[in-house]
Amino acid sequence: MRLGGCHNFHDFRMMAKRRLPGPIFDYIDGAADDEVTHRRNSESFERCDLVPNVLRGVGQVDMSVTVMGQKLAMPVYCSPTALQRLFHHEGERAVAAAAAKYGTMFGVSSLGTTSLEELRKRHDTPQVYQFYFHKDRGLNRAMMQRARDAGVEVMMLTVDSITGGNRERDLRTGFSIPFKLTLAGMLQFALKPAWALNYLTHERFRLPQLDAHVDMGGGAMSISRYFTEMLDPTMSWDDVAEMVKLWSGQFCLKGVMSVADARRAVDIGCTGIVLSNHGGRQLDGSRAAFDQLAEIVDAVGDRIDVIMDGGVQRGTHVLKALSLGAKAVGLGRYYLYPLAAAGQPGVERALGAMRTEIERGMKLMGCSSIDQLSRENLRFR
Repeated sequence: MRLGGCHNFHDFRMMAKRRLPGPIFDYIDGAADDEVTHRRNSESFERCDLVPNVLRGVGQVDMSVTVMGQKLAMPVYCSPTALQRLFHHEGERAVAAAAAKYGTMFGVSSLGTTSLEELRKRHDTPQVYQFYFHKDRGLNRAMMQRARDAGVEVMMLTVDSITGGNRERDLRTGFSIPFKLTLAGMLQFALKPAWALNYLTHERFRLPQLDAHVDMGGGAMSISRYFTEMLDPTMSWDDVAEMVKLWSGQFCLKGVMSVADARRAVDIGCTGIVLSNHGGRQLDGSRAAFDQLAEIVDAVGDRIDVIMDGGVQRGTHVLKALSLGAKAVGLGRYYLYPLAAAGQPGVERALGAMRTEIERGMKLMGCSSIDQLSRENLRFR
């Protein structure tokens, strides 16, 4: 399959599967336990139908939105994800460049493989920094200061990952960072020599945001130990309130799923929340973000920017979320598969397809701007 033959999420996924060694593909593709929540994320959109209006004179379509003070040319952004240069040597550089081309926001993870500073110098599009809460409070403050010095616009604290999810696909293959592959896992790498050649002939794989703490050669700490030993499971609302005050800017909590937590986020001064179950990779059996969206928007949507991610594969999925009141929608696997398949051209093709689908969908819905989308356009079965 060639990139020109990829027209949707499933095409990109198949192309990535053909290129990547099995353990790495399964790391992107897999989720926790029985992967029930992962499947529900996309299925949740199928229980909701669009009700279009016609004869509305839709000539030009404005799909721009403003979320957490950032003006985006389209209502989707590239969520921060870890280890991107493991999937393709261009990694975050490809994602940031594609996001800049389409005038939208991109995120950089604490477990990112390109530095905040490099990406900030390359692109002036809005940048999110996703970080985890550590037992070492000094490290937390230092990471925030580094982001501020780099010119990051939005801080995004992940709150649903105080411990790692049970990802059984990784256990079967032995996938870890550094690699500790099972015999079956090593065989799958041997079947994809092109990936290995690409990996070995480009710059060393590293985690520049955490170089002093997590070592890819196994010297300091593996990523699994990073989650179990360095992150603080006792993180509380008081801890986060202190960080919000310290940052004194756009601050978002990623992984909020209940109305009670959404209200607390408002109370401590957050400017955004991302409804998310981490792509089904943490608590299996948890609810889909789309299914939680309406009640959380009703509770706090007039006081904080409500965003969602999880399972988004089509422009119509985005339109459904916006109609329920989401200010924007995060993409994860949607851009990771094309990144793995083809680097920057792959991410650009995927974002271009999403933009085209959203524009087409808005025209067919009879809407010329995002603010014309409403719950009147939806029916749930």
